[in-house]
Amino acid sequence: MVGWEGETGWFRAATDVGAHRRKPENKSMIIGLGSDLCNIERIQNSLDRFGNRFENRVFTEIERAKAARRPYTKAGTYAKRFAAKEAYSKAVGTGFNGGVFMKDIGVVNAKSGAPTLALTGGAKKRLDALTPEGYEAIVHLTLTDDHPWAQAFVIIEAQTSKRGG
Repeated sequence: MVGWEGETGWFRAATDVGAHRRKPENKSMIIGLGSDLCNIERIQNSLDRFGNRFENRVFTEIERAKAARRPYTKAGTYAKRFAAKEAYSKAVGTGFNGGVFMKDIGVVNAKSGAPTLALTGGAKKRLDALTPEGYEAIVHLTLTDDHPWAQAFVIIEAQTSKRGG
């Protein structure tokens, strides 16, 4: 087990004798990893060309409301969310196939303000199929942008279920 040991500040290395025999309280593993880089100007071009049709086809109601509150950075707001959808589709290993659609993947904010994903339809079904029995999936998301680029990383962690596992 790696980590700090008590108040003394001694570091416990993974090579600590007997560490491999200790049963961890919680087991977790990474079951998916995805990233995407999206050009904000490409999103702006799609908004200019297709307008509401593009917005309604790709983004959830919550995402559209968020972008509407940010008129000067609307394309950047959408580009980060577009990148998040792409990153998630890569993390679950399907891309946008097998019933996984962009509108099934929505970026929302946790109570802390941190971005996370709300999943429905095929996106949720794929995550459930990917998650080992006795585990629950936790989706981690980070977003950033620096014009003209928006970027998203998704890590899907499977953690032993508190319901029994």
